[in-house]
Amino acid sequence: MKQKFNIITSTCVPLPLENVDTDQIIPARFLKATDKKGFGENLFRDWRFHEDGTPREDFVLNDPTYSGCILVAGKNFGSGSSREHAAWAIAGYGFRVVISSFFADIHKNNELNNFVLPVVVSEGFLANLFNSIAENPKMEVEVDLPRQMVTNKATGECEHFDINGYKKHCLVNGLDDIDFLLQNTDLIETWEKQNK
Repeated sequence: MKQKFNIITSTCVPLPLENVDTDQIIPARFLKATDKKGFGENLFRDWRFHEDGTPREDFVLNDPTYSGCILVAGKNFGSGSSREHAAWAIAGYGFRVVISSFFADIHKNNELNNFVLPVVVSEGFLANLFNSIAENPKMEVEVDLPRQMVTNKATGECEHFDINGYKKHCLVNGLDDIDFLLQNTDLIETWEKQNK
């Protein structure tokens, strides 16, 4: 069983850049690994670190002003190649939610498969969220998965977000696809017997 989703309230890390692609999320040179361990260390590697491995002070993940398990990103997040490693890196770093006004479809599904919740909001809501974080980096956002609502707690503004019903069930119950199948083995076997 994975960590269940319910209501997540957290400060946010702002990344107000549009068209962030999967090669920027996790550069191609890190794709040789076949297990998920260590990917969080290389999230946004080329933006976070100089070539000699020293941190870039001007990048948001290296700025102690910002913290939390919610990444707020600009429009068109996760475009480019379909590498699942990008979602591994986001989850491995500790983000549980990514908020944007648009996600590339494959990346959005990869996040869901790795227990990261992609929340699609309107461009106006996103702009207000960035403004609220800039005014007070300690402000919080509440993401209520059961009600499918996201709330900017600095302004009280909230929006409904959509999610596939099956994926919502899995996140709320801490199930991946295999866990779901195992949980429903009896139903599957009964159906097979009835449909031989």
